[in-house]
Amino acid sequence: MELPEFRNEPFTNFQDPEQQAAFQQALATVQKEVLGKTWPCWIGGEAVRGNQTFENFDPGEVTRRIGRYPKLTAAEADIAVEKAHAAFPAWAATPVEDRVRLFFAAAQKLRERKHLFSALLCHEVGKSWAEADADTAEAIDFLEYYAGQMLRMAEPQPVTPVPGEQNQMLYIPLGVGVVIPPWNFPLAIMAGMTAAALLAGNTVVLKPASQSPAIAALWVDLMYECGLPKHVLNFITGPGSEVGGALVKHKRTRFISFTGSRDVGLWIFEQASKTQPGQIWMKRLVAEMGGKDSILVDRDCDLEKAVDAVVASAFGYQGQKCSACSRAIVHQDVYDEFVRRIVPKVQALKLGHPSDRTVNFGPMVDGAAKRKTLEYIEAAKQDSRLLVGGTAGPSHGHYVVPTVFADVPHTAKISLEEIFGPVLAILKVKDFAEGLAVANNTEYGLTGAVFTHNEQHKAIARQQFHVGNFYINRKCTGALVGGHPFGGFNMSGTDSKAGGPDYLLQFLQAKTISEKIG
Repeated sequence: MELPEFRNEPFTNFQDPEQQAAFQQALATVQKEVLGKTWPCWIGGEAVRGNQTFENFDPGEVTRRIGRYPKLTAAEADIAVEKAHAAFPAWAATPVEDRVRLFFAAAQKLRERKHLFSALLCHEVGKSWAEADADTAEAIDFLEYYAGQMLRMAEPQPVTPVPGEQNQMLYIPLGVGVVIPPWNFPLAIMAGMTAAALLAGNTVVLKPASQSPAIAALWVDLMYECGLPKHVLNFITGPGSEVGGALVKHKRTRFISFTGSRDVGLWIFEQASKTQPGQIWMKRLVAEMGGKDSILVDRDCDLEKAVDAVVASAFGYQGQKCSACSRAIVHQDVYDEFVRRIVPKVQALKLGHPSDRTVNFGPMVDGAAKRKTLEYIEAAKQDSRLLVGGTAGPSHGHYVVPTVFADVPHTAKISLEEIFGPVLAILKVKDFAEGLAVANNTEYGLTGAVFTHNEQHKAIARQQFHVGNFYINRKCTGALVGGHPFGGFNMSGTDSKAGGPDYLLQFLQAKTISEKIG
């Protein structure tokens, strides 16, 4: 099978009137045909409605219902794993080329419906047009990139010749995978995690975040439409504590792919390490668990570009990215000027419902996220200087005004703990060495950036800025599939490098076969 060269899906140019009209039409279609829908779960190829249901609502307009979903139980989660286990042998035996063709077809179909999926993201999780479009583009990238990588993995692997023997090493799938994606990239990360596992020949039980089940259900429908056997991809919704816990603990679960909070990730890590009666393997865990990311602004740099990068990294999607810049660490010689320049740029952010094309700052995902962010803001008011924001936004949604604190102590709560909201801490340092030490003073190690013209400082930062994704003179968000394999150190997770050439190895195991000849 000939593989086309991978190219990242282009972002939509929303300055184009035709694209504006197309996206407005997609919003209208979502509002008319998708919002308010009751979705089923899928277990063993059969639709499951459940005895109870739950609903989710538009975070930017909390009276608007997004959908209704089955509130399944641990018992149904157990059945889903058993059904996936039963489906595994046939799917594992499916030729790799057939799996790959299916996912290339799915990428094309998603490309054709890009605006529809993005419009749903605007309503379900509060993404602006640009943020939603980037999420959908990344999902397309994951489907195509992993399909290409699986073709590479299916080729004969190099081994050293041994006289009198015929030897080979090949990669085979693992078994049943549990995929637990986050709500902040509920299409891209969900589709990427699931596609990688399926392309490798595993079967999957997918449990989306309770804040974002509709976009996952829409994608699952697309995959079924493209010919993916329903019993290969099981889809269940319900409380993470009950349903997710049952999936993680099940004896037939071979691996767990998780993206979410540090605390939940560590709980999964603990549970997955406990063997269950009848379990015959050590479960694998692929985990991405967040960050406390910094942009270090050196004395000798393009200060205007540094300010713009901090604003984009800190407040894109309301700071609800594990890669978001929540700390600007600024050299004392340019500190005052940095503060002076950043205030008007943050104040210029337009807050509102993201279905409005002109809005670049929407709501928090839910009430709990809003409350947590406001609690951090109140705590910061005790030891830091409030420059911008510091309050809740309009009451019809889960809005928090973009907030900036200056003169933040290096060990303050908002300097060390992940907030996952639109709060930027500005820290002053006396020199580059101190700035680098502060950048490394948290338990996380996901992304970071440095703005400097000093070549020696660049070289030092390349070695000593301890993060999985390090950037020089650019923002610390916006990793592209293929170009920026993504994953972090320490409490940021297992550094599995999503969107990179080694990612599929998380879902495969190597088998060596030797035959004596002659």
